[in-house]
Parts: sequence; structure tokens; C-alpha cells
Amino acid sequence: MARGSDTASAAAPAAPQSEWSALMARAQDGDRDAYRTLLKQIEPYARAIARRCFRHPADVEDAVQDVLLTVHAVRHTYDPARPFKPWLAAVANHRIIDRLRRDTRRRAREIGLLPEHETFAQGETNSEANPDAMAERSLLEAIEKLPPEQRDAVRMLKLNEMSLKQAAQSSGRSVAALKVATHRALANLRKLLGGGGAS
Repeated sequence: MARGSDTASAAAPAAPQSEWSALMARAQDGDRDAYRTLLKQIEPYARAIARRCFRHPADVEDAVQDVLLTVHAVRHTYDPARPFKPWLAAVANHRIIDRLRRDTRRRAREIGLLPEHETFAQGETNSEANPDAMAERSLLEAIEKLPPEQRDAVRMLKLNEMSLKQAAQSSGRSVAALKVATHRALANLRKLLGGGGAS
């Protein structure tokens, strides 16, 4: 770990050890300007460490952000009496190792998606290619948005094809009430499905 830190030190623009220590001490006392300056100065150092471990620039930048966020979260643990750069290197290396482990676990669980993994490999069986299936799904979704009385009337009279008499007996509502609910439901469905206003 120490040898990796030395490599990163040589690769990044160096600030005097005492300057980073002083900036962190001031930041711990609430000096925001000192903290902002410190973060700007340590960012290239964190990037140099991340570049040793990640190939893609986006992964490098994500790792740098992780390191800076971790520095922010644990800044209270730094002892100004001790050298700053070894503390920073330890934080950066631990954070980057965590990210590498997480990425390795994620890649081990992932499987590339191939055409044979699709539920329906042929285009004509997919719902996107089947207008009737899409229309039916849209209608059922619209029915679910209706008020309960209208939804029940449509289900009984239109979907289940019950007679008015059967629906009245089943629901305990009058034939007239079912007719009104059905008429309102159909008007609302036309609005929900973009077919214009109520008749």
C-alpha cells in the first residue's frame, strides 16, 4: 500500500506536506476557503491513485468523487499533528479497494443480455408489435382509473357480458343506476383514451 502511495505522489502535482496539514487543520476549525483549497489540491493526487486501478475515465472520476466524499465524511479523524499525505493515501486506497470489490461482485452477477434471453424472440409476438394487445392493455388500464361504481358497471355489463337484470341482482343496484353508471363510464373512457368528450 505504501509503495502505491509513493507512485501516486510522483505522478501528481505535489503540495508541501505541511501545507495540506495546515489547510486540513483550518478546515476542521470551520474555514471553508481552506477546505475548498485543500479539496482542489488533493483532487489530482486522488486521480493519480485511481488511474492505477481503473481503465475507463468515467470509472476514474467516480472513484475520485468517492475519495473526496470519504475525505469529507471522515475529516474529523485527521490528527493535525501527524503527516497529512499518508492519511489521505490510506483513505483513498481503502475507498478505491471498496469500489473495486463492489465492481467485481457486480460483474460476477451480471449476464450479458442476448436475443435468446427475450421472453418472445420474434417481433410479431412482442406487445409493442401487436396493436390489439396494446389497445387492450390501454383499455384495461383506463377502466382501472374509473370511479368504483362506473368500473363495476363496465366490468359486469361490458367485460363479463352480464344482462342488466343479472348485474342489478349481483350488485344490488337498480337497472337505472347501472345504465347511468355505464353511460358515464363510457364517456370517461373516451376521454381517458383520447377519443373526445362525453356524448
